[in-house]
Amino acid sequence: MASRPVPDAIAPGQESVWDYPRPPALVASEELVTVVLGGVEICETSTSWRVLETSHPPTYYLPRSAFREGALVPAHGGSFCEWKGQASYLDVVGGTTVRPQAAWYYPQPSPRFAALRGHVALYPGMMDFCLVDGERVEPQPGGFYGGWITAGVVGPFKGGPGSNGW
Repeated sequence: MASRPVPDAIAPGQESVWDYPRPPALVASEELVTVVLGGVEICETSTSWRVLETSHPPTYYLPRSAFREGALVPAHGGSFCEWKGQASYLDVVGGTTVRPQAAWYYPQPSPRFAALRGHVALYPGMMDFCLVDGERVEPQPGGFYGGWITAGVVGPFKGGPGSNGW
């Protein structure tokens, strides 16, 4: 197993992913989140949940009701999270662009994450772009992870080369 990396220095107003807990924390957010795909704004909300887990940038869970009608389409497949439960996948549609299995949700989240019912997470790297309070999000490295990197969070982040053992 790879040793824990040295956390990046924290500036005022920043969070370190190395201060996030395991099991993850669920934190309400009032940041303005905007998602654009296919040149179309498919979601905008100022009520979301952030899941904060050691070594990962936050994953945002957005209210399903905040998405444009037709933007989320049931997809085949699913996965299991030891903390949140069984996830189902969604295709994401914006204009004529379709991103297969680019979003997921928990139909029956575990009791600790019950607030995620009715919320959807997505891979920011599969969208045209995502914004948090007007700042363009950088996707977490690695195809499996759905973290959102902004100037307010520092790493190093799981998902990059050599991070499998963290």
